[in-house]
Amino acid sequence: MTHGLTDAQFIDKVASFLWPYYIVLALMNGVAALYLWRTGQMKTWFSLPVPGSGKSVPISNVVAWVVAAVGFVLLAAFAGNSNVSWMPSMPLSWQEAINQASGPVMYSLGTTVGLIVLFIFRRFFVTPAIAWTIWNLMLLFLGLSMTDRDFFEIIAKPDNVPIVMLVLLLSFFTWLATYRAVINDDRMDRGEPPLEKLDNEKVLVWPDLVYTELICMIALTAFLIFWAIALPAPLEEPASSVKTPNPSKAPWYFLGLQEMLVYFDPWMAGIVLPVTVVIGLMAIPYLDFNREGNGYYTIKQRKFSYIVFQFGFLEMWITLIVLGTLLRGPNWNFFGPYEQWDAHKVEALANVNLSEWFWRDLLGKSLPTAPAGSNLPTQIGFIGLREWLGIALVLGYFIALPPIMALTVFRRYYQKMGFIRFMLMANLLLLMASLPIKMVLRWVVQLKYLIAIPEFFLNF
Repeated sequence: MTHGLTDAQFIDKVASFLWPYYIVLALMNGVAALYLWRTGQMKTWFSLPVPGSGKSVPISNVVAWVVAAVGFVLLAAFAGNSNVSWMPSMPLSWQEAINQASGPVMYSLGTTVGLIVLFIFRRFFVTPAIAWTIWNLMLLFLGLSMTDRDFFEIIAKPDNVPIVMLVLLLSFFTWLATYRAVINDDRMDRGEPPLEKLDNEKVLVWPDLVYTELICMIALTAFLIFWAIALPAPLEEPASSVKTPNPSKAPWYFLGLQEMLVYFDPWMAGIVLPVTVVIGLMAIPYLDFNREGNGYYTIKQRKFSYIVFQFGFLEMWITLIVLGTLLRGPNWNFFGPYEQWDAHKVEALANVNLSEWFWRDLLGKSLPTAPAGSNLPTQIGFIGLREWLGIALVLGYFIALPPIMALTVFRRYYQKMGFIRFMLMANLLLLMASLPIKMVLRWVVQLKYLIAIPEFFLNF
């Protein structure tokens, strides 16, 4: 995309995108300030004293967004200058720090901790002023990072544009749902009905709904036509048996599955886990015994369901898609977002199976192996002896843990759901938890498989 361009030519190309980008952000903040002022939602945050006058100047949300709009206009002016020294860019020290913190451990740990913090302090983060500030910082981060050639190569690739849109749209709609849920929880604590029950006016399908859908359809069609014209189709040259793309990535909606292949065998990551996800989604109406929280946004009344869904969808699916898009490069190695994708980068792999660790490292013995020419029962017996520890751990995980869960933290769920429904839910949860557990084991102790039976292509 930028191969063959000099630094000056690259900056010119980026500048043609950045100055309209910053102008749009300035208009966005200007419209927000105008909306707050016209609707009477202006709030004073603090006051700045004027030296020598004994007076103070109130700083409101309207003033803050006007200042933000002016700041983005200045950034647009600098970006349109096409001068490297004037171009607003992410500081190199920040780029290095982000690259260093972009490993699989820090990425997964950071996103998990971030989701936990957002959930615990959701009342603070859904405040419109705080959410709008975070939104501006996200867009500013994107703009400042686009001047890096390696970051631009990833983000501006037509294949990856939907990922950027996915992150921004999910951020907005997650905030919107959480914001309304917090309001509804407060209203119900006061004995008031949720917001959705206040809007009970009857609306006719024809013409109200049909006209709205028609307008949306036309607008979306126009947007797709513009997208098709503005961005070249991500078509590659004809396939060749002597030239394999590196990295060879699945479509963005399958990148989560491709990331799972790093930690699980293909039969597990490509068949069992996807089928389990579908079965789990189908089973939700039959497992759900909570009659509250239907038809309106709430967290307090469905806290367990909310946490499980958000963790499963955002942390175990969306973050894997972003990881596979931005941080996985040639040979499926990890690269920072500002790091050049070097196809010759080599990372030592020292992953070991649990059976190898137990027999060789712990006991100092060779792995039990069936004599040559042994029949099938004998081979299975030696395999069972070799993999007994992994088999015991996996069976204990799926057989022993559900009863323990039923007697302890999930006692109330077991009483309401009964044996069959609870066991199904417990095993679905344990299967979902097996992915982060396996990822942690790979990173911490370099464990490859708990059960390794290559004789029958069965590994877990």
